[in-house]
Amino acid sequence: MIQDRVTSGRSGYVPLLVGLILLLAGPLSLTITGPYFINWPALLIVASLGLALFLIFAGILTLCGLAVVYPNQSRVLTLFGKYVGTLKEAGFYWVNPFYLKRLVSLRIRTFETGSQAESSTTKDAAGNVTTASGPKRRHPAKVNDLDGNPIEIAAVVVWRVIDSARVLFDVDNYEEYVHIQSESALRNLASKHPYDSHDDARISLRGNPEKVGIELQTELRERLVAAGVEVIEARISILAYASEIAAVMLRRQQASAILAARRIIVDGAVSMVELALDRLDAEGKVKLDDERRAAMVCNLLVVLCGDKDPQPVLNTGSLYTG
Repeated sequence: MIQDRVTSGRSGYVPLLVGLILLLAGPLSLTITGPYFINWPALLIVASLGLALFLIFAGILTLCGLAVVYPNQSRVLTLFGKYVGTLKEAGFYWVNPFYLKRLVSLRIRTFETGSQAESSTTKDAAGNVTTASGPKRRHPAKVNDLDGNPIEIAAVVVWRVIDSARVLFDVDNYEEYVHIQSESALRNLASKHPYDSHDDARISLRGNPEKVGIELQTELRERLVAAGVEVIEARISILAYASEIAAVMLRRQQASAILAARRIIVDGAVSMVELALDRLDAEGKVKLDDERRAAMVCNLLVVLCGDKDPQPVLNTGSLYTG
């Protein structure tokens, strides 16, 4: 792998002045010597023209060595296919005019997986078809979760380039590489976890967004570090059941939530009944046989677990004679 070699160039202000002087010196020499061409021999005229062309060429060559590096940008220098170094510090430089200076942005970038530009086609009066790109619309990826349910999912990825030479020479198109690897990592993550889970021991996409985001970020870092890219943040932005099962899964989700709530209510009711019986036994004020104890437990559970307010029933006799 090729890694960044930070290099420094000379200040570009003096070469800029020299290049401009050389560019002006060529035409100026022709202006001065032009009136004497009539009396000069052909060899001297050719030499004067050659000198003017040489000065112009030298000025152009000098100016070709100038390079501007803006903040959070870098210039990757190559000489006839060989990597020379990278200019990373912002400034105005002069380097070898034969260097190829490729600009790489080191700024923080962000994108959403699955986004693409909307295009529209129109016809003019002559019948020519023109295509215009509109604003980007989100198209979440459709993938099956751990339980096999089709879901739509998308993520926001924040990243930046940390190795300018590696993103240019180790990857063909590093921006496309980041997008494809992010899409692949997101699909892999969605297949490892269920959409939703009422079991606290299982990590779900909807119930544990922070843990899922950290897992996605870790996997992306492992995938993109070889390309000289650092992932700063990754988090899920869109999460929903696919349209074909959305209504069914909503009812299932509601039923699961009701069952989970019922389980909590029953656990609490049993604990309260046990507490009531223990206190009655401890105080010894009321003596209950097994049949009365069972009736009391039944009545308390009905009161505590019922959906509606209990309706009182008056018993004018005893438990046994009713």
